[in-house]
Amino acid sequence: MFSQGQLIFAGFFVVAFVIVMIWSYRKDIKNHKIHYKNTALKVGFWMFVAILLFSAIRIYSKS
Repeated sequence: MFSQGQLIFAGFFVVAFVIVMIWSYRKDIKNHKIHYKNTALKVGFWMFVAILLFSAIRIYSKS
């Protein structure tokens, strides 16, 4: 399906991409702590609300 050269390129690309993403995140970590306080808590809360809402819709649509 893929040639050996394509697989090697894909492997190098994934490794390079992950390295650049880690480097970029570490570079911006101070800004993340300032501008995105409690973001995980807010996202978790709204995901919980969405799951409850979808569950309620599913329960009420069955009857």
